[in-house]
Amino acid sequence: MSEQSMGKRAATRAGHEAILPAGWPRPRGYANGIRARGEMVFVGGMVGWDAAGRFADGLAAQTRQALANILAVLKECDAGPETIVRMTWYVTDMALYRSSLAEIGAAYRDVMGRSYPAMALVEVKSLVEPKALVEIEATAVLPEA
Repeated sequence: MSEQSMGKRAATRAGHEAILPAGWPRPRGYANGIRARGEMVFVGGMVGWDAAGRFADGLAAQTRQALANILAVLKECDAGPETIVRMTWYVTDMALYRSSLAEIGAAYRDVMGRSYPAMALVEVKSLVEPKALVEIEATAVLPEA
């Protein structure tokens, strides 16, 4: 098969491959799919509060903190953002999310760098923590030794 018919694959720093089907436009800020091998780590939904339970102010700030919380969990496995292969984001206000994209994008790049896993974003009526504006869960795959 030619590269054109197979699509494109780009290796990440962790050795995972981002999948781009042939003829599809390159996604911005996420991957359509990730191929990975290794030990899996599942990070439950993280909200935008610090270790003392204090919420950051605003959606972008809560997003930054939620991402930092995910990385704190992964650090316990000697892993970083490059090992994340999938994320699901839950937001309570899609209009606020859309109007905050520049700030959220800057927060994402500050915390996650250029790691763009497969992602889904869903608006929900509410989250378990009443002050939470976003909750993010992640799956990471640690590279095979």
